[in-house]
Amino acid sequence: MRSSVFALLSLAASSLAAPAAHQHHHHQHQKRDVSVSGSISISGDLSAFSNPLEKFQDGVHSCDSVPTGQGVISVNWISGLDGGWTTIMNGNGDTSQKCKDGYYCSYACQAGMSKTQWPSEQPSNGISVGGLLCKNGKLYRSNQDQDYLCSWGANNVKFDSQISKNVAICRTDYPGSENMNIPTLLSAGGDAPVSVVNGDNYYTWKGGRTSAQYYVNNAGVSIQDGCVWGTEGSGVGNWAPVVLGAGTTGGKTYLSLIPNPNNTEKPNYNIRIEGGDDSQGDCKYENGNYNGHGTDGCTVTVNSGNAKFVFY
Repeated sequence: MRSSVFALLSLAASSLAAPAAHQHHHHQHQKRDVSVSGSISISGDLSAFSNPLEKFQDGVHSCDSVPTGQGVISVNWISGLDGGWTTIMNGNGDTSQKCKDGYYCSYACQAGMSKTQWPSEQPSNGISVGGLLCKNGKLYRSNQDQDYLCSWGANNVKFDSQISKNVAICRTDYPGSENMNIPTLLSAGGDAPVSVVNGDNYYTWKGGRTSAQYYVNNAGVSIQDGCVWGTEGSGVGNWAPVVLGAGTTGGKTYLSLIPNPNNTEKPNYNIRIEGGDDSQGDCKYENGNYNGHGTDGCTVTVNSGNAKFVFY
């Protein structure tokens, strides 16, 4: 699915003046099925926002496993990758099961946060790589301009649940393999922060801005079963029924509901975007239709204040 969240934001109306940006899916041919094991409990709360306090120390942590803490979490249910990493790839696009010398080892951040590490020199063939560099068995920052491995985005958007089952919301790992294995667990009746990437200062691909992209599984599917690269017809991961986009640029936040061509089945919930008084556009996905008609997706532009994706 070669979709650009910022580009798709313009679907709502040309008057929204949504900028062009890119989050391309170059690595689909590299995906492999992974089995799921173990357990994990992840939640988020806007009131719990706090900044990391301990700067990452290069050459201290082993490449064997993700250095958890300070916002970094381990996706330890994916047995196809050792050590809790989200992507392990070198500059040529070669992948590995283990984080080893010469490879960039990408990681997940807790809900609402985004990773800060990727090399400034990216492959010329269009793929992207991100994460910490493994060298002599130790981890080093690939982006020396950032002291911390995770950072907050705009922090003005949340997921809000009005349904009776948990929802596994799975962000793609970008720059990286673009596997949808970065988890947010939206608990039944609860809320969780949305990662709203600042496209003005985050990773760019050929000048295109980046935004966060989420694949949303049916309610009741667990994080372990849903935040994986799915198989055809599975209804999970890249086959999940709904895709969401979130990003900010020029001081405006753009939130979108995007069709997933892999799955046209109706999800077992509805979603609407509530942007408050200072917002433009209407957007909901109800009974399998966007804004009551068609499958073109929709967008809300939030000029100021808070917003939320409401599951109902």
